[in-house]
Amino acid sequence: MHDALAGRSLTHTDFRVPQLATTDLTGREVSEVVSHGKHMLTRVRGDLTVHTHFEMDGSWHLYRPGTRWTGGPAWQVRIVLANDDWQAVGYRMPVVELLPTAEEHRIIGHIGPDLLGEWDHDEALRRLRSKPAREIGPALLDQRNLAGIGNLYKAETLFLSGVTPWTRVGDIDDLDAVVRRARKLMQANKNHWQQTTTGSLRPGADHWVFERSGRPCRRCGTRVASAVQPEPGRERYERISYWCAQCQAGPGP
Repeated sequence: MHDALAGRSLTHTDFRVPQLATTDLTGREVSEVVSHGKHMLTRVRGDLTVHTHFEMDGSWHLYRPGTRWTGGPAWQVRIVLANDDWQAVGYRMPVVELLPTAEEHRIIGHIGPDLLGEWDHDEALRRLRSKPAREIGPALLDQRNLAGIGNLYKAETLFLSGVTPWTRVGDIDDLDAVVRRARKLMQANKNHWQQTTTGSLRPGADHWVFERSGRPCRRCGTRVASAVQPEPGRERYERISYWCAQCQAGPGP
């Protein structure tokens, strides 16, 4: 997105959300595009930022002018930003808003260090350790601690670390290694759409435990377990946890 838009003037914009339906940024130059967790910030001349958030289904697609858009049906398009060379099309974006660049802190100020962006390892550890009684599964998913880990990388990181998702943060002997492993896995996958943690890109062989409930553990043969991992006060963020009871030491649900 940055390579396609930054340093170029917008020749066409289309905001397909009611609150911005009349907005037109044509003629404004894009200064940069940055991401923080699932937040995308497209900064344009005039101290304005186009903020989009992906949540679970949103995605940006880049097309050359005149080529067919293939990211989904037209009614799923929420925003279009175009210049002479590229068309950036945002599909299924649950959040599309325009705000002063100086006020970006309102939407991302609470988010922790980004594993694929501006990374501060010590700060991420400090935030995690601030609640030692919290279970590590939800703690890793909490973007206020560190930004970027989703359910897949949570499950795979904890398997490779030999820790169950229900282990309390304060009971983990080497939390530093857990965080470093999560970042290593994500860095290894950032340049391709496949998310492999085993080193194999073959379908069905790309994960250790994620979405493999009831199937044999690739390491020991024990059936992979799964359960919803609730957290009081954060029910909307509940996710299914996957683990191997043999390979991962610690408590269960």
